[in-house]
Amino acid sequence: MSNLLLALVSVIAVTTVSSFSTISPVIRTSSTTTISQFSPLSPKIRNIGLVRASTAAGDADTATSSRIIKQLEKEEARIAKKREIAQEKLNQVEETLTKLQSRKQQYLNGSTLDSSPAANFSETTGRSAVKALMWRVIAGTVTFITSFKFSGSIATALSIVGSDFLSKSFTMFIGERLMNKSQAGRKSGADGAGRSLMKALVWRLFAICNTLTMAIFIAKDITMASKIAGSDAIFKTGLMFFYERVWAKIEWGKEYQVEYNL
Repeated sequence: MSNLLLALVSVIAVTTVSSFSTISPVIRTSSTTTISQFSPLSPKIRNIGLVRASTAAGDADTATSSRIIKQLEKEEARIAKKREIAQEKLNQVEETLTKLQSRKQQYLNGSTLDSSPAANFSETTGRSAVKALMWRVIAGTVTFITSFKFSGSIATALSIVGSDFLSKSFTMFIGERLMNKSQAGRKSGADGAGRSLMKALVWRLFAICNTLTMAIFIAKDITMASKIAGSDAIFKTGLMFFYERVWAKIEWGKEYQVEYNL
């Protein structure tokens, strides 16, 4: 009896295990389909993700391209404006050149020069600088002699001349450049005597104040400084007038304004 019961239990156990190990194909297929539909690797889901990513990248590229194009258009407009201005200047230069060439040809063909353009000229920066430096050498020599005569000291005389040279060279150069802006007193392509005299007087007025100040500061004696400045004023006014008359005859550094005759 016991053996019969034992055999019966064994059969039941085997049957149960077999039923659980053999799953129905329908159930397996259904489960697999359900899992496949919701799997992250599903083709539908992947396609949707790729489309969205591609759209976002396309929008970003479009925005960047739009900014670059706007920047290029702005730079293009700026360069075009510069080209327009340059073209206007070029047209003016070409027009002036044509007139100059035409006028030159007239002169070559025997036309006489007008007397009026020769009165109008300007002096170059180099001419003004040379005039200022050469005058300081001449005037400095005179100042040294008078300073040594009244002070009796070479050191004092050299100090006064040295301070004069640095300050007056620069101020005379500035004065020359300012005077060059006016055509008053110029005729026949040179400075007239009246212009030379006026320049000499104006410059001496400034130079007297400068020399007097430096002489007082260096010599510490107002009487001596007054003698030095006074003797300079009398002699150098005439000397500078003569200096200006010599330079009026020198053509170097003159630029005639022939465009007034066009």
